[in-house]
Formats: sequence, structure tokens, C-alpha cells
Amino acid sequence: MTSIAYQLLESHLLEGTLSPDEEIKLKIDQTLTQDSTGTMVYLQLEAMGIDDIQTELSVAYIDHNMLQTGFENPDDHEFIQSAAAKYGLVFSKPGGGICHQVQLEQFAAPGKTLVGSDSHTPTAGGLGALAIGAGGLDVAVAMASGFYFLKVPKVLNVRLRGKLKPGTNGKDVILAILGKKTVKGGTGYIVEYSGDGVKNLSVTDRATICNMGAELGATTSVFPSDEVTRAFLKRHGREEAFVPLAASDDAVYDEVLDIDLSAIEPAVAKPHLPDQYEKVKDLGMVKVDQVAIGSCTNSSYTDMMKVAQILKGKKVHEDVSLVISPGSATILNALSKNGALAIMIEAGARILESACGPCIGMGQAPKSGAVSLRSFNRNFKGRSGTKDAKIYLAGPETCAASAIAGYITTPDSVDPVEEPDHYEHATNYLIYPKEKASRPKDVKMGPNIKPFPMAHPLEDGFEKTILLKASDNVTTDDICPSTAKLLPYRSNIPELSKHAFSTLVDDFKARAEKHGGGIVVGGDNYGQGSSREHAALLPLYLGVKAIVAKSFARIHRSNLINMGILPLVFKDPADYDKLKEGETIAMKDLKASVKSGEFILTAGGEGIPLVGDFSEREKAMLLEGGYLNYTKNRRA
Repeated sequence: MTSIAYQLLESHLLEGTLSPDEEIKLKIDQTLTQDSTGTMVYLQLEAMGIDDIQTELSVAYIDHNMLQTGFENPDDHEFIQSAAAKYGLVFSKPGGGICHQVQLEQFAAPGKTLVGSDSHTPTAGGLGALAIGAGGLDVAVAMASGFYFLKVPKVLNVRLRGKLKPGTNGKDVILAILGKKTVKGGTGYIVEYSGDGVKNLSVTDRATICNMGAELGATTSVFPSDEVTRAFLKRHGREEAFVPLAASDDAVYDEVLDIDLSAIEPAVAKPHLPDQYEKVKDLGMVKVDQVAIGSCTNSSYTDMMKVAQILKGKKVHEDVSLVISPGSATILNALSKNGALAIMIEAGARILESACGPCIGMGQAPKSGAVSLRSFNRNFKGRSGTKDAKIYLAGPETCAASAIAGYITTPDSVDPVEEPDHYEHATNYLIYPKEKASRPKDVKMGPNIKPFPMAHPLEDGFEKTILLKASDNVTTDDICPSTAKLLPYRSNIPELSKHAFSTLVDDFKARAEKHGGGIVVGGDNYGQGSSREHAALLPLYLGVKAIVAKSFARIHRSNLINMGILPLVFKDPADYDKLKEGETIAMKDLKASVKSGEFILTAGGEGIPLVGDFSEREKAMLLEGGYLNYTKNRRA
């Protein structure tokens, strides 16, 4: 035996060897999509011309684009429901809950592989699943073929000891790790948790920690499957899904980080990145205007019950708006029956539906210049819908106490929460597929749903303009903003392209149209954040040929390759300073360069060496114009 990560990789290995950085082919047991990314996934399945999926289970969730201010979102929902019916997926109706919370409750299982078109898919690692967030096209191929390609990651072992103090949460653990490792510290790693402290963490806390492993840039995160796992599955009527998972005593890791849970204190991530760690006690008095509790990170039953405990008999501060989003209809139903919902309402909280809501920018934008404290996973600038708002992240206990006090603080005390012996799942929100012979043959597509943009085979050279020069940590929200106004256009790339890079510049589309496309230059960790492939689709649609950066976030790099866009890295990071926005550059012999991995960008008469470290499969994809062309060519 070895690490849990390598046990899971080995048990699902179809091709390749488990050598660092080698590309391997993995068998995929489950997939999930949500409606913000799902429309593209199912348009891609349509383009592939398949008639059935190859996974054990695939679920299509509606949990993101929930506000129905026009026909666009409900049309997308109908399209996804019809695609689920056609291809044999489970469909989770609006109101059923947030995909990661419902997946954890009803479908995820230890020892299974899961690929999802959402960066927070690793939530299921709290149950001992190998759960990986990916771009929509990767998920579409996984559904169509039953496999997924991955570069073998290194493994970071986080050894836990001790026990969390009352008032602290799994959220405080992962915020502390982010403070140590930063938003790019997990890039190229699976984070595996071990140690005597694991048994003192609930599956809820484990899932929260794995959820925000995405903010480390990690491929995924995973916990052992133990008696705590078994008890969770039993409460959800799924004890038969339990299998034990543990690392061997002599397991070897690439890096080790020791965390004493008893030393963890309530903390926040300050604006505007999740790694801006500070303990609440050191923060000073920060007045809050809005508090939001929920998201896929902290919307579980135990999180909600801790919030109700803190709010009981209290009143939300007169200057604070408190909104609460239970993670699933199952949880909301339980809260309505045990009186916790009444406690929240009596305290002055606003109860939102079981959905991503404010976390994805779908409503509840704070006022101008507000301080908003959220139990969410991201605090990127502008993501809340208000560009000048200051967004802090914290655990639900800190959020609830702060809503009462009117400033960021921690509760005096929090008692442990006893979970029900058995959860009554809200199964009426789930639509299961019919037998193949009885499935519909067509999908329903409203007028807002436009065809998937197609890439073309790689040109051998180009002379183009640097359309944008960006700094470090450009997020997918920077490239493709996520707001209530724009989310309805997730299935309409021409309309959405008007807003490309709009958090950075006001006229990117105009620049691209003026110059007939071009390239983008970025710093370190380009494309961090969401798995949304729209951040690659918009550049594709606007004629971007290459992104040149100091380094890339994993999922976005894959998405660029999938769309046929070259993700290239400076051989010498100092060469970043030699390039200027608006100047003309040239690249030649691109087909040979893709094969060799060595590129030359010419600017101002000087040749700047670039590197493209591509697998043989990725080389073929780039030459053929992306993953969809590559897949269709091999299905022909």
C-alpha cells in the first residue's frame, strides 16, 4: 500500500504509469455538471454525436443561474433537463440544492472517481473520493468515453493532530493552510490529509477543507475513509457505499505540512484573495454591512445548526443584512422541521433558496463600498457584483456572531451539533433517466442558446498584437466576469464576449476586433479560480491565438488547450518585462514548435524564448484545433 492518492489513481489507471508529470488515462465513475457550465457540456455532447454516456452515474444540477428575470435561464434549464433525459443522466431540479452538497449527501462514495465541471468538485474528497474539477469539454469527453486524462500530481501530506476548539470550523483550517501555502501553493499537487486529528473532524469539516483546496490550486484533496465516513453514509441511508481507505505506514510524500488543530483559531481571508489570512483577534474592529452564510463550502446541516445556535434569542444588528442559503432541500427541510429555520427568521435573517446564490454573484450584491463577510470560498474583486465592496471570508460561526455584533468577531461559545440518526432526502427534486429505448431523441434549445464555437487547425505562424498585458493571479472572473447580469449568457458566447476581461479593461472586444485577434500576456498563476471554460471560449471567439504567461492554473491551462489556444510559458520569467501592451509580435514554425515544445516570440526585433510542455495527446489536440476536433476525428 501507499498514499491514498496513489491507491485511487492506481485502481482507476487505464493507461500510463504513475510517474510525476506523466500524463495518464483514468477511468471515471461519476461526473457532475451545473447549469453555469453545463450548457456548454451538453452542446459539446451534441457536437460529438454520441447517444449514451459511459459512466456509472452522471448528474446534471441546476444551482447557479437561478434568478429568472428573463427567458434565458429557464431556457437553459429546460435544455439541460432535455439533454439529461436524452443521454441518461440524473437531473437535479432548481431548488434541490448546491451540486457539491447534494453529491456529498446522495451520490459521492469513497474509492470512486468523480470529474465535475466546477472547480469545487473536490468537496467529495471529504468522503474519500478522488474528485477533480475540470473544464466542461473534459467532462463531456469523460461522459462520452468514461475516461479522463491527467498529469500525475505530486502529493502534499497535511498531517493533522489534536482537535478543533469550539467556535472553529474546517473553514478556519483551510484558511490557515492558504495563509501558509498561498493560492498557487498547491499547484501540481493532490493534498492528502492524515494523522490522529482526522478522526476528530466530521465529514462536513473534511468536505469544507477539500472544497477550498481548489483555492490552493491543487488538483484535488482527499481524506481517509474511516468510521466517521461510515457513520455519515449510514445517516444518509448509504452505508453500503462505504469502503475503508487509509495510507500505509510507510507511505512516501513529496511534501509534508503539520497542523495542530487545537492551535487553529477563528480567522478571515481579507480582500481580495483567499490566502490573505488573518486571525479575527488580530483584525481590529471591522464594521460589517452584509453577512452571507452558505455556498458549497459552508451550507451543511451542522453549519446551519451552529448558526441557529448562535442566533437563538438574538437580533441581527440594525446595520447588517444577513442572508442564509441552506445547501440542499434536504437540509432546508430538516431545518424547517426542527425549528432552526424559525430561529433564523426570528433573529432577522433573510432565507435564500438552496443554491449558490451570492457566491456566484447571483443576487445579494452589497452596497457601494460595503464590507461583506461571507462563509464562501472566493473573495475575488468584483465577484460579489459590487466592484468597490470589500469581501472577507470566514467560517459560519464567525459570520453569525458578526451579524449580531455588527463587526467581525467570534462567538462566545458554540456547542457540538448532534446530527439526525437518519436524513430524509428531498428526492422529489431528482429526475432519474428512463431506459435507453424510451429516452427522447432530441434536446430543447431556446433562442439564447448558440452553437459551440469551433476552433480550426493550428496555423503555422502569425503576426499579431498584444491585446492585453496583465499582472499576476488573473482569475477566471477577470477573464469572464460572473455577475447576475452576465450569467444568463453562459450559453451565448457572442453576447458574453462583449464583456471579456471587463474587470481589467473596458474595451478588450474592440481591441480584438480592431486587430483581428492577437495574444494576451500574463504573470504568475494566470487563470486561477473557476473551472468555467468560458474563460477560454471568449478568447477563442475573439481570435486570441496564444496566452503567454509566467505560469498557469491547472484547469485553465487545460481549457486553453481544449479550445486550441496555445498556453505558453516564459523560459525566463524576466522576459515578461520586455513585452508591451499594444505592440506587434510574431511567431513562426508553430507546428514544429508544438512538437518540440520550444517557441520563439519576436518583439521589437528580439527573440523571446517560450516553452510549451505538452503531452503527445495535447500536441495532437493543438495541431488539430482543440479537444472537440481531436475527439471527433477519432470517432470518425
